[in-house]
Amino acid sequence: MQAGLMEVEEPVRLSSILTVSKLSFLPSLTKIVGTLGPKSRSIETIEACLRAGMSVARFDFSWLDGDYHQESLENLRIAVKNVKKLCAVMLDTVGPELKVYNTNGNSIELKTDNYVTITPDVTKPPSNEVFPINYAGLATSVKNGVTIFIGQYLFTGSETTSVWLEVSVAVQSCTFLTIRFSWDEVASDKPVLISTVQVVETKGADVICQVKNSATLSGPVLTLHVSRVRISLPTLTDTDKQIISNWGSRNKVDFISLHYTRHAEDVRELRTFLNSQNLHETQIFAKVETVEGLKHFDEILREADGIIISRGSLGIDLPPEKVFLFQKYALYKCNMIGKPAIITRVVDSMTDNLRPTRAEATDVANAVLDGADGILLGAETLQGQYPVETVNTAEKVYSHYLNFKRIAKHVGEPMSHAESVALSAVHSSMKVKASLIVVFTSSGGAARLIAKYRPPVPVFAIIIPRLRTNSLKWTLAGSSQSRQLLGVRGVYPILASPHMATSGRSSEESGLKVALQHGKSIGLLSPKDRVVVFQKIGNSSVIKIVEFED
Repeated sequence: MQAGLMEVEEPVRLSSILTVSKLSFLPSLTKIVGTLGPKSRSIETIEACLRAGMSVARFDFSWLDGDYHQESLENLRIAVKNVKKLCAVMLDTVGPELKVYNTNGNSIELKTDNYVTITPDVTKPPSNEVFPINYAGLATSVKNGVTIFIGQYLFTGSETTSVWLEVSVAVQSCTFLTIRFSWDEVASDKPVLISTVQVVETKGADVICQVKNSATLSGPVLTLHVSRVRISLPTLTDTDKQIISNWGSRNKVDFISLHYTRHAEDVRELRTFLNSQNLHETQIFAKVETVEGLKHFDEILREADGIIISRGSLGIDLPPEKVFLFQKYALYKCNMIGKPAIITRVVDSMTDNLRPTRAEATDVANAVLDGADGILLGAETLQGQYPVETVNTAEKVYSHYLNFKRIAKHVGEPMSHAESVALSAVHSSMKVKASLIVVFTSSGGAARLIAKYRPPVPVFAIIIPRLRTNSLKWTLAGSSQSRQLLGVRGVYPILASPHMATSGRSSEESGLKVALQHGKSIGLLSPKDRVVVFQKIGNSSVIKIVEFED
């Protein structure tokens, strides 16, 4: 370095901007979670989404029932077979979500400065004057001036389809009170009142709010979110437990997204319940969407298998610039320990438009540059007009070497043997300009360790099935581990044939040939390209560099 000059690490190289992006079978290292719904649940549309890059299908039980979602899942299974691509299944819990059930289906017109009453009396139909909700404790939780947001699918980002309310009065209405007075017998100039008011019966609590923006609300379910107010409902509700016991257990779901995760104990409670339902392998993604969850983020991260940063809800509890800062903080924390992080609310405008705005495209790019493993598409695919085009929107520019050095520095020394070999595999792929990394694994742990160091090339994880027994029968495990890797950035699982579980080294060599030929067939490999291979020989983890020969 010349005297007086500072060497600056380039976050992005100019050549990567000027080079035309190439289309391939693997559209992006960043994973895409798509929500299946009315506009995206047909077999043909799911096939198109899978080809476009969707790797995880999300089933949101805030909408409709298990039968509806089961039909969508059956369509997904047919689509997976047709396009020959794996897709993981994510069950999204309801949690302590407050809802307005618009049973009559009519649109509700709200005007600025008008007043609307939020009531727990669900017998009243929703209108521009009354919003019935499924919670009786709102009036005791809010104060005057608190902001409340209501909209379909928790806001599309358009101020004309969601409404901002400000609490004016919280009214506790009672039918009658019984007041019992008791007087102390002790000597005193005046009797002493020692009992209090006893409420015998109440009609509930009404909250009167002022409308702050004109909007038209439509749809069967409108979500209500109160800014910075804790709702005294359990994170894992009885409804969630019933859904998991029935639908989740029957379909052996790969992931559960735990709505409104507020404490590490929420994750532990769900883990215990999953074990009771024989869902030991199901992974938990904690969905952080309130200030309360943000305050306990580090503890939640330690307990969860992955994190979903719910930017829509956080944007209600926090100012926009604070959401941006928390995103950077959370992604950094997840990257450093190698747990996947997914962000939401990325291309809201594509619910109605074919292309994202420039601001949205920049936002997606920055999230990926910050280290997001995946993006979650909600309304964009659930009810949007362009679900396939939305899935195609992915960012490919990423400073792998800069992030590699950052993570390696954080891990420090001495490293574990497995961590050291994984780091070496990624470093070698950069030095020899490899086109692919191939890793043999049974649990998926080795693939996750490699992905932690953000390699610049795809990782083909060959999942070797494991023989298991419960003293009554032998079974092969591996399919769940394969699908769960679909939530990890840059990893593409290949489930090996069952005989590899017992055939040993020779079988691994044949598995490597299958992986290399697959890489060639999708345009990743050409003759003389180098491939880094991570595998176990005996009790040792080793890497080798092979040159692909057609």
